[in-house]
Amino acid sequence: MKTIVWDVDDVLNDLMRVWLEQFWVPAHPGCKVSYEAIKGNPPHELLGVSKPEYLASLDDFRLSGRYERLEPLPEALAWFEANGARFRHVALTRVPVAAAHVTAAWVLRHFGAWIRSFHFVPSFRAGEDPPVYDEDKGAYLHYFGKADLLIDDTLENITAAQKAGVKTLVFPRPWNKSKLTVGQTLAAIDREIKS
Repeated sequence: MKTIVWDVDDVLNDLMRVWLEQFWVPAHPGCKVSYEAIKGNPPHELLGVSKPEYLASLDDFRLSGRYERLEPLPEALAWFEANGARFRHVALTRVPVAAAHVTAAWVLRHFGAWIRSFHFVPSFRAGEDPPVYDEDKGAYLHYFGKADLLIDDTLENITAAQKAGVKTLVFPRPWNKSKLTVGQTLAAIDREIKS
């Protein structure tokens, strides 16, 4: 049975859109940045703030109880309901240590029927100093050794996975310029995993 590795944020959910529209903009009423205008991730420069300020806001969202209320991306959930039992599934995300438990609980609540394994590469935050086992997702996937396909929205993760010998699919988001729709991307899983 083939193994698909799924990024979580902005693949299985709409974190950036919900954070921007429901958390950042209400706290910064002068902000006119739309989700579709985010052509780089992280978007701190577009928002006119430092990267630590952006990350602090994202972490505040994660730890405020709002992350737990994120809905799964409907297309992803529908794909799992129709196709999930045909593959093994692993979640692999980058998240700070302080918020990893929130992400893990969210994944298991919404996708636990299929995703039985949750892994994360810590995203650096000031004040956290976990041991570094893997520099990036590619290093983790090399160690893991069982991934047949990574689905991720971040091009750096895609490149790192490819260097580790793992096939990849870019999940379409404004910052990665994918030419496919979400539906087309999910429909391409069978083709990519068999090639």
